[in-house]
Amino acid sequence: QVQLVESGGGLVQAGGSLRLSCAASGRTFSLYGMGWFRQAPGKERQFVARISGNSITNYVDSVKGRFTISRDNVKNTVYLQMNSLKPEDTAIYYCAQSYRYYGYYDRTSSYEYWGQGTQVTVSS
Repeated sequence: QVQLVESGGGLVQAGGSLRLSCAASGRTFSLYGMGWFRQAPGKERQFVARISGNSITNYVDSVKGRFTISRDNVKNTVYLQMNSLKPEDTAIYYCAQSYRYYGYYDRTSSYEYWGQGTQVTVSS
């Protein structure tokens, strides 16, 4: 049984930083891609960043240069360091673990397991 447990969300002022963590269990972590998505009220879930099993990273344009995704295959944890936060970054952030083989890394359908989500609120 795969479990993904996120932590690190909260309330921060614009320009501030937060680091999200997602601890995974249940299967060999290093074999799977990990992604972060976010969902604001009334909007669809949006791709934010992903890191492949061999640490290739990709980001949505709106967070490039501000967010950094990383992984620790010993701790079975993926991180999202978020700097220079803006009010438009406010959302529930979800981590997700991919299927063993997948096509488009920015699609929710490429991810097999999801965490419960953690709220990030950026005040102006």
